[in-house]
Amino acid sequence: MGKKLLQQRAGRGGINFRSPSWRRVGPARYPNVTGDHKGKVTDILHNPGVNAPVAQIKLDTGETFFIPAVQGLTVGQIIQIGSNAPVSNGNIVEVGNLPEGTVVCNVEKTRGDGGKFARAAGTYATIIGRSGDKVLIKLTSEKIVQVSASARATIGVIAGGGITEKPLLKAGNNYWKYKVKATKWPHVRGVAMNAVSHPHGGGLHQSVSRPSTVSRNAPPGRKVGHIAARRTGRREGA
Repeated sequence: MGKKLLQQRAGRGGINFRSPSWRRVGPARYPNVTGDHKGKVTDILHNPGVNAPVAQIKLDTGETFFIPAVQGLTVGQIIQIGSNAPVSNGNIVEVGNLPEGTVVCNVEKTRGDGGKFARAAGTYATIIGRSGDKVLIKLTSEKIVQVSASARATIGVIAGGGITEKPLLKAGNNYWKYKVKATKWPHVRGVAMNAVSHPHGGGLHQSVSRPSTVSRNAPPGRKVGHIAARRTGRREGA
């Protein structure tokens, strides 16, 4: 008797496959405020499962919220929010009021969504132009997107940018990296398993040894490989 496939165990649910979002410090979103306000950075915190740190900010209204921290932001720093806020590191400004070439991050797509673009560690967006009531921004992926002119953004670059350049050095570090993201690691290939554990397992060498295309209606224990593939094999001229 073999064991269930990984995707079957994940689909069943359970603590090993559940994203530990309850460990997060809170939603890193802009507050729902209008007009001009000032806020003080009260703390910079680690957000479990996220490479970018978050800044805890207390507004002059007494409200506290979290946003992704930008490089150079310090505890005790005063930031400004609103259409009249200057173009200074850490300030939250409407993108329609910013000049071309400004480097921003945590950019909203529409006013009030809290931030959609350039939120990962080390990422940013650059304002490159306008098109009617839309503002064109260029992401680090070179993609150009349109956002509302009333959408808000933070001046600066998201902190924690060099995290991917740090070597892991040992497998244990990789395990804990994926542990906080509810990603099962290590991932074992089906051909490396025994025949009782996976449809691709067994044999005198590591090979699927049969067509790996399966039907969309295949039973769960057989549904691995190229599921309902439109085509297989090499392309002509490739």
